[in-house]
Amino acid sequence: MQRLMIENLAVDMHLHEKEAARQGFGLVCGIDEAGRGPLAGPVVAAAVILPKNVRLPGINDSKKLSPEQREDFFEKIKTRATAVGLGIVDNCEIDRINILQATLRAMISAVAQLCVAPDFLLIDGPYKLPLPIAQKGIPHGDALSISIAAASIIAKVHRDKLMCGYHEDFPQYGFNSHKGYGTARHYEALRKFGPCPLHRITFRGVSR
Repeated sequence: MQRLMIENLAVDMHLHEKEAARQGFGLVCGIDEAGRGPLAGPVVAAAVILPKNVRLPGINDSKKLSPEQREDFFEKIKTRATAVGLGIVDNCEIDRINILQATLRAMISAVAQLCVAPDFLLIDGPYKLPLPIAQKGIPHGDALSISIAAASIIAKVHRDKLMCGYHEDFPQYGFNSHKGYGTARHYEALRKFGPCPLHRITFRGVSR
C-alpha cells in the first residue's frame, strides 16, 4: 500500500473532479467496468459519486491493487460514497450485441441505478454514453480520477464475487481462481468439458 501511495503522489486523483466543479457541476460520477476480456461470465459496470474532497489514500486502478487492497477500498467506498450504482450484462447478451455494446449498456444501467442523478460523468476510456448528461471520457481514467478508480474497484470486486458464486455451480472450470479469464487451466477445462452456460460462445477460444 505504501508503494502505491508514493506512486500516486505524482497524480492528482481529484484533478478531473475539480475541473468539473470549476465548470459548475455538482455531483460528479465516475464510471468503469470489469470483465470485458474474460471468456465467461457477465460484464459489470459501476457508477460512483463521491463526496467532494473525499480522501482515499492509495486508491488506484483496481488492476494495480491486490485482492486484499481492493476489498478494503470496496468497503470504504461503499461507506463513504454519496451513491453507488451497478449495471450487469450477462454472457448471452454479450454474444448477441458484442462486448463493446454490452459494456456501454452496463454503464448506462449503472447510472440508472444511482439513488441521485449525477450532473457530470467521468468515464474510463474514450467513450460517450447516449445520456443527456454532460460527460468526459478519459483513457486510463481509473489511474487518473478518484471517482473512476472507485468505480473500477466496485465493479471488479462485485464481479469477482459473482464468479466465485458461479464456481459453486460449475466447479470444474475454476472460476473462483481465474474469474473467467483465459488461463491455461481454463482452456484445459474447456477442452475437457466444453463450454458451460456462462461461457461467451462468440469469444475466440471458447467454441473452437
